[in-house]
Amino acid sequence: MVNVDTALKEALTTIDGALGAALVDYGSGMPLGSVGGGKDLDLAVAAAGNTDVVRAKVRTMDMLGLKDEIEDILITLGGQYHLIRLMKGRNQDGFFLYLALDRGRANLAMARHQLKKIESELEV
Repeated sequence: MVNVDTALKEALTTIDGALGAALVDYGSGMPLGSVGGGKDLDLAVAAAGNTDVVRAKVRTMDMLGLKDEIEDILITLGGQYHLIRLMKGRNQDGFFLYLALDRGRANLAMARHQLKKIESELEV
């Protein structure tokens, strides 16, 4: 098991094209930790905004009566991918990992695979 800081640093250094990563409490919209980002990617703003995305999707699934779980949510932009991975198990419900990727340098399938691995090792 790894702590939040170690897990986020691993995401930034091992996932090709990673621009920033955060662990977010979607009850409050606050990041529990973040790495990367910069003037063009404010991770605190991204955490709050993506919390709204997660809440909207959970609400929509409830209204549709879908009895399934969200693995991840992908937002594609012209130059970036934004990946939101909801955490499950071991007292991790209510959190998501957020990863911003440079679309030109990232391999989306590998990023999803590596983020799932990081989630499995993360101790919240």
